[in-house]
Amino acid sequence: MRAIAAFRAPCIIAALICGRGLSIVTASDTPWRDERAALSRRLRPFFLWLCIFYSSWAGVVLTTGLWPVVKAHWPISLAMAAGSYVAGSTPMGGGTVGFPILVLLFDLPATLGRNFGLAVQSVGMVSASIYILSARRPIDWGLLKPALLGSAVGTPFGAAFVAPFVSDLGVKLLFAVVWASFGVIHYLKIKAIVAPEGHRPPHGAFDRPIGWTIGLLGGVVAALTGVGIDMMIYAALVLFFRGDIKIAIPTSVILMAFTSLIGISSNLALSRIDPDLYSVSPEVFYNWLAAAPVVALGAPFGAIIVNRLPRASTLIIVSTLCIGQFFWVLIKEQVSGLALLAAIAGLILMCGLFLLAFRAGERRRIRLEPGAPDAIAQKTQRPA
Repeated sequence: MRAIAAFRAPCIIAALICGRGLSIVTASDTPWRDERAALSRRLRPFFLWLCIFYSSWAGVVLTTGLWPVVKAHWPISLAMAAGSYVAGSTPMGGGTVGFPILVLLFDLPATLGRNFGLAVQSVGMVSASIYILSARRPIDWGLLKPALLGSAVGTPFGAAFVAPFVSDLGVKLLFAVVWASFGVIHYLKIKAIVAPEGHRPPHGAFDRPIGWTIGLLGGVVAALTGVGIDMMIYAALVLFFRGDIKIAIPTSVILMAFTSLIGISSNLALSRIDPDLYSVSPEVFYNWLAAAPVVALGAPFGAIIVNRLPRASTLIIVSTLCIGQFFWVLIKEQVSGLALLAAIAGLILMCGLFLLAFRAGERRRIRLEPGAPDAIAQKTQRPA
């Protein structure tokens, strides 16, 4: 009965979000009822997904007697309530919250945090992606398509040939460096990042190689930490291509959803081939079982209200947390010596790469937009 009650509550919340709550995102010049009805029809695949998922989850809990396991893992459910919202409303996967909680707070192995991040995002980010596609949110397909292909190669490669041979401390430091650099670049360039609006001009000569590179390298990073590829495509869109973050964020969500499915499937398949080298702890499933019904709604909720919140303030809050977790890792793990120097050097390198991408994007923007203020200033400064 308790499991049935737990299943009923998310369904009620889903109805509120996807029913009355749709009025949050349906304001337009057309009659309110007609617009709401049209959006409801478009969101039928999303409603169907929620029904299938919650029915399946409740069936597993009821038939296997795992409700005590769900109750015992309530802290991760609470944490992922916030994590899934962040995943849907920012270019950060739910594993960005799940990884540090399990690995840094609960002192569990980095492999468990990575596998949990991929597993829980395979529900949360997929759920947000289904909502995004059903609601017909704008997506940058020009960069996303080659990135998806690159991830299909890079993620299983990283899972098989890289992740098993990197130490726990190495994974933690990689996670800390990647996300701290994300925070630093937003502090430095927040005004320029939030300024662009609408679709960027197509750049076919750049989209395919950059997308492939993001997919390959980002897939390896995701295989190590459970996240990262979403931040990479977001950074390319907002720093180099100077795209709208309201397009960049949904694009990053879809790429992370795809990578999470590839990643957790690869890890489970590898664990059957060589359980000693590619082990997947049962705790991954237990934590997933507790968190999955929360993230299935939390991530789409974040995707719904991302267009309603101030861009700059949301990103600054998230960036502050990203920088804070870098120092948390250094202090908690008592990082010193060469490891400390490597972490600092990695942070400087990542920030430098982001700044180079930003400056290259600014030069391209000036060339492509002759009427831009910077372009006009440059023309007036040229000698006759």
